[in-house]
Amino acid sequence: MIKKPLVAGLGAVATLAGLVWVGQGLNLIPGSFMTGDPTWVVIGAISLLLGVVLIVLSTRGRSRHDPNGPPGQH
Repeated sequence: MIKKPLVAGLGAVATLAGLVWVGQGLNLIPGSFMTGDPTWVVIGAISLLLGVVLIVLSTRGRSRHDPNGPPGQH
C-alpha cells in the first residue's frame, strides 16, 4: 500500500509541473522549447488535474468512522 504522504507529494509535484507547463505553453514563462506551444497547455492541464486528484485522494480517509465510538462502548 502506498503511503498518503507519498501520494500527496507526487500530487504536489504533478500540480506544480502542470502549472509551469501551462505557463510555458501560454507564453507566460519564456525561455524553453515549450514556450508558446499549445501542446504544453494541454499536457500541463492534464498534469495539474492529476496532481489535484492525487492530493484530494491522499487527504481522504479510508477508514469508516463510527460516531458511537469503538465496539462495546455503546
